[in-house]
Amino acid sequence: MSNTKTILAALAVAGATLGAGTAAAQALADAKIAVVDVDRVMSQCTACVAANTQLQQQRTALQQFAQQQGQPLQTEQSSLEAALKAAAGKPDAALQQRVQAFQTKAQGAQRQVSEREQTFQRNVQFVQQQIAQRMVPVVQQIAQQRGASAAIAKESLLFSAASVDITDAVLTTLNQQLPSVSTTAPPPPQQPAQQPTQPATPGR
Repeated sequence: MSNTKTILAALAVAGATLGAGTAAAQALADAKIAVVDVDRVMSQCTACVAANTQLQQQRTALQQFAQQQGQPLQTEQSSLEAALKAAAGKPDAALQQRVQAFQTKAQGAQRQVSEREQTFQRNVQFVQQQIAQRMVPVVQQIAQQRGASAAIAKESLLFSAASVDITDAVLTTLNQQLPSVSTTAPPPPQQPAQQPTQPATPGR
């Protein structure tokens, strides 16, 4: 489930806003940097663990549904291929109808699997969004309490001292403020129906 790019982008905003309100012309002060292990937070926070478990269950259900749709189609495809081979390239009307019916059924199954896959991906993104929205202010709060003027994800660093790592504090506070998240994203907005175009009136 963890997609750290989403969280890293949010944390980049947090780092930029920790010092908000300082006059633009003022000389820069010596920066103190706080470091957060985003991957660890995303894998260990209470809400993250529960959401990952539920998302894995959703993924398993999606895979099972795809298999249920695909196995009968594979059997029917093999039967049709044998029938077409026996017809020597000259299928009768009944066989042609079978082929058309199979194509329609296969397209319908593919559409159903694709719709469920899109729903699952929306759920994953929704979980990440909820965690990021809560994590960023937590990072800001703790970094400021520790006197830091910026917060950086550990994944973006080559080296950082353990003394600047605030991951434990972020985890503790995040668990208190975000015990759980929803793994069901709201449905996408409905696209407005297109109005039929009126035929142009021929000129007189």
